[in-house]
Amino acid sequence: MSGLGVVKGRSLSKKVRIYDTTLRDGEQSPGISLTVDDKVTIARMLDALGVDCIEAGFAASNEADRKVFVQLMSDGLNADVYTLSRCVKGDIDAAIDCGLKHVHLFIATSDIHLKYKLRMSRSEVLDRIRESESYARSNGLEVMFSCEDATRTDYDFLREACSVAVQAGASIIDIPDTVGVTMPAEMYEIVYSLSRDLGVPIAAHCHNDLGLAVANTLAAVEAGAEMVHTCVNGIGERSGNASTEEVALNLKLNYDMDTIDLSGIDRISKTVSRYTGYPVAYNKPLVGRNAFSHESGIHVHGILNNASTYEPYSPELIGRSRQISVGKHSGAHSLKDKLSVMGISFPDSSLGDLLEEIKNLSVGGKEISDIELAAIAENLLWRGRSEEYVKLDEFVILTGKNVTPTATVTVTVDGVSKTCAMTGHGPVDAAVNAIRAAMDNRISFEELRLESITGGSDSLCEVTVLVKDTVSDGHISAGKAVGIDIVDTTVDAFMQAINRDYARSR
Repeated sequence: MSGLGVVKGRSLSKKVRIYDTTLRDGEQSPGISLTVDDKVTIARMLDALGVDCIEAGFAASNEADRKVFVQLMSDGLNADVYTLSRCVKGDIDAAIDCGLKHVHLFIATSDIHLKYKLRMSRSEVLDRIRESESYARSNGLEVMFSCEDATRTDYDFLREACSVAVQAGASIIDIPDTVGVTMPAEMYEIVYSLSRDLGVPIAAHCHNDLGLAVANTLAAVEAGAEMVHTCVNGIGERSGNASTEEVALNLKLNYDMDTIDLSGIDRISKTVSRYTGYPVAYNKPLVGRNAFSHESGIHVHGILNNASTYEPYSPELIGRSRQISVGKHSGAHSLKDKLSVMGISFPDSSLGDLLEEIKNLSVGGKEISDIELAAIAENLLWRGRSEEYVKLDEFVILTGKNVTPTATVTVTVDGVSKTCAMTGHGPVDAAVNAIRAAMDNRISFEELRLESITGGSDSLCEVTVLVKDTVSDGHISAGKAVGIDIVDTTVDAFMQAINRDYARSR
């Protein structure tokens, strides 16, 4: 058992290179259209992450991708930059014109593709491979060659096509499971046999149509593959591709092989999700919201005593942190720890009441966020108490188009009134700033949650806020209010939280 908490024993004789195709195969996902700046930004992040190769697009297909390639070549990245190219002279010329040094040539080899897509014979395909490979090499390009739909290609013809590519100058042979239908044992056999028969590095490009992309990629690695094609967040055509982050972490945990900077995984996952508009599933391994979120009382109790009881690896390894969620499965240990982390002092004698209220809300389908938990706890602590130590006597807000939002408030604290005016980015921000100024900024506005309770333009809204005492102990207090006007309701919630903070010292 290793320090990372996984069973070891596996070893690989050769270093595996990460070939990230997020910007080409990933962008081919329906609905994704990245700008030149988007692609350049992601490529630079991938390079900083330490991927070995970046397939940044398809140079022959559009001007935008050509601009990306020109920019990346001028950047002088550490990673090798590839373009996908058909076995067509014009595609190869586009790569040359962009100043590229590496090209990924492909042509289909399965009988179904030859008959219905290419309408070519096997001999014609072999001639095309030979001609295009030779042309690319004669122009100084390093060539990786792919037999599209390799896993559905007759093995003898697959080997023959790959042999022709190697003889013509290909330095790497890629085996795509184009429609994601092969099984790990089959992928292993194909890669092992080709590696033995060809004597050149083999790469694997696996799609996820049957949910086996990562498993097939790792099977290829065990069979001797020296390169893996992956996409951040597992995006890609149809059901996606093998996930860059999942493959890289498996190589580290199960084979003790360093590939990329794992601590940067969470950041690039979020960036790719934001730029592509593709949300990450809550339950996605490594980068999903729930990957390190624990709610069950039994699980949380174990986690708090020793994290390895329910976590196979540390979330910090990939730039994340553990989250203790609150819901109907929560127990007293997890609830107490959660409140402590949030800076909320809560008596043990009242934990039972708090748990009961949380579970009642959860059964009704309500999600209990951190800010909601703080508000519920505060409500229990101050139930029945209505002292108003800080009173908002009046407030006026000036706002509108081309007008800087300005709030003027009069606040009475312990019988002493003070009037202040402040501006803000919006009416709510201006009102909060003015109230804080009137109180000499002893309270900071930490968080706000707004929910619409009813529909329509006059719908009720529920506002929950958290404030922090910046003068004494940094205690977090919460306030909640319901109303029609967002500004009025937010101010009411803010004042409630302020009074709860003041009440602690009384």
